Formats: sequence, C-alpha cells, structure tokens
Amino acid sequence: MSGDNDKKRKMHNIKRLSLLLAVLAILALIAVVLIFGIGSCYPGLSGCFSSSLPAITVDEFNFDVGRSRVFINIEGSVAAAGTLGIQVLDAGGSETLRDPFRMGRPAIKGSAGRCIAFDIGGFTVRVFDSSQVNASIETDGRIVSASINQNGWFCVVTQESGGIRGVVTVYNNLGEDVYRVALGGGYALSADLSHDNKDLAILNLTDNGSRISFYRGIDVNVESDFLFDLPDELIIDIWHKPNGDLLAISTGSLYLIDRAGNSSILYTFSEKRLGGYTSGNDFIAFHLYDYGIGHRGRLVTILPDGRPLGEVVLDRDVISMSAVDKSLVVLQSDSITFLNEKLEELSVSGDTLSVAGASRILAVREGTALATSDNSAVVIRGEGEH
Repeated sequence: MSGDNDKKRKMHNIKRLSLLLAVLAILALIAVVLIFGIGSCYPGLSGCFSSSLPAITVDEFNFDVGRSRVFINIEGSVAAAGTLGIQVLDAGGSETLRDPFRMGRPAIKGSAGRCIAFDIGGFTVRVFDSSQVNASIETDGRIVSASINQNGWFCVVTQESGGIRGVVTVYNNLGEDVYRVALGGGYALSADLSHDNKDLAILNLTDNGSRISFYRGIDVNVESDFLFDLPDELIIDIWHKPNGDLLAISTGSLYLIDRAGNSSILYTFSEKRLGGYTSGNDFIAFHLYDYGIGHRGRLVTILPDGRPLGEVVLDRDVISMSAVDKSLVVLQSDSITFLNEKLEELSVSGDTLSVAGASRILAVREGTALATSDNSAVVIRGEGEH
C-alpha cells in the first residue's frame, strides 16, 4: 500500500469516530505514543553494529506496582507506574518513593526531575519527584492525556459530560488549578505548556485532520491567538522548546511553529512510514520504514533545528529505543546497542541473553539502561558504570 493510501485510510478511520468510547480508545493509543516517544514495535537494526561482548553487569530491579507497568527516568532514578500505583527506585535499586492507588490504564511523563502519572480513561493524577508526591488530583472528566513542564506546571486533558469534546486544565507546581480551556469543536488529544508558563498549545482532531490551537500569554478569554491546521494528516505529538517555539511530529514530517505563528518543516519522511521516535537533550531519533520492502528501514538522528546528525540502514528486528542526554539505546530481539547522537556505537554495546524477552528499553544514563517485560525489569550497565 502506498504512503498516500495509508494516510487516506488513517483519516477515514479517524472521521468515523463518533462515540465517546471509540474516541477515548484512539486517544489512549495516541497517548501511548506520546508517553513513550516510541512505537510499539521496531523492525530492524542493521548488521553495521558490531557483536563485540565487553564486560557488563546486570541487576534485577523489583517493582511492585501491579500490571501494565510503564517507566520513566528521573535524573538517574527510575519511576514506575502501574495498576497499583507508583514507585521510584534509585540507581542502586533502593526504593525512594511508593504511593499505592488504583489505575486502569497507567501512563507516565516527565521533565526536569518531576513526573506526572495518570490513568487514561480514568480520573487519577499524581505529580511527584524521586522522593515525594507533590500533587494528588481526581479529575471531573475522564483523562485523555497529561504533560508537565520544566517548572513543574502541568496540563491535564479530559473528556467532560454534556457534549464538551475536550477540556484542558493547567495547574501550577503546587497543584493549584490556574486556568481551563473548553473546546467547542474537535477532540482534544494533548496539551503542552511552555517552560516559562506563558504559552499553551492544544492538539485537536478535527473533521479535516489535525489542528494546534495557541494561547499566548495564557489569555483564555479569546478563542485562540492563532491556529496551525494540517489537513489530511495526523499530528501525534507536540512539545515546546526552551525558547518557546513548538515542535510537532505528524505521520509525515517534523514541524516547527514559532511564537509569532510562523511554521516550517524541519524534516520530512513522507516517502517512508514512521515506526517510532524518541529524543534526548540535543537530538531527535526517528525509526523509519521503507514502504513495500518488508521490515527494511533506517534509523535517523537530527538536531532540534532539523540538521542531520546520523543515519543507518536497518534490516534486523528492533523492539524499542530510548534516549537520554546525548546517547541512544536500542533494544533488539536478543541484544541491546548503545549509540551516541551521531549513531556511532559506544564501547559498552554487545549481546547478552539477559535482555531476551524484554519488550521495552529505557535509557537511564550513558551506558546504563533498564530492559523490562511484563514480569521483570533488569538494569544493564556497561563496564565502569555503577
């Protein structure tokens, strides 16, 4: 199937969403992409990576948060959210925080040492760092997604009763409700607040495609300051850069929308299919499939301004990838590979049976990663990492 046909099929499916449960299902699916920054499966890393076997250590981490576990890095510690609550373990595997509560479909995001855990389709939100819970909230509407900025302010998107298709509530770092935006049209997927707490961007699904509504200076008394419309294409993620500009990833391109409302394409992959993505401090990594050639594709890294950093051809199965700082870790069916932002292999890479059966990888720091499955979580450290 061609790229154009694939896009038309996706848009046709989107337009058929009319019932609330159906809407929540697709929103939850998109929220998973948002939360993890990666796709659910990755065909193939190439044989260009070596099979050397340097010294590594593998330690089991014991998380007790129930089922459907999701993980995130908190400045070297690991936070987990599951159906039974949240838990944080430090670099040595010792527990530094536990908060038990129920979630049906747990999700987690983080920024600058703070995390937000939330229940997609439910009502529960927790904001926390490595040692304490900073805010505990029960929403009125069902949660679609949530985000948190570097100052600890956070946004929660909900589906409310009475035909309102989306409400975005912004909270300060104390967990106080500071303002709300109710959308009259389109379905709200996600929202992101700039790092200076001044600008709000809301991602919507419309009858024609995707739309981002911008509120500058948080003036929610106006309909919006300006709109960015993308007909016949699905935007799956948005986030603010430190300077206040917004990055948006669609099914075909990476866009930049500046604070004046000007937009540009930083990188396009319309000739390929997006398999997944993740970002470190100074780069973005994409996994791209070649249409009509089985699982063949490539791994690409770029700077936030769109300039290329590295590219490798893929022909082996890849399950997951994750980035931290200037490093990228890739999980294959029987091994992990550590790379820098230019996709040059780091000396700690190599095969190990310890990752067999893992379904997700989380970069903790350069040379250290957490490989997880439904029932296990192991930390893999390269030589010299402790």
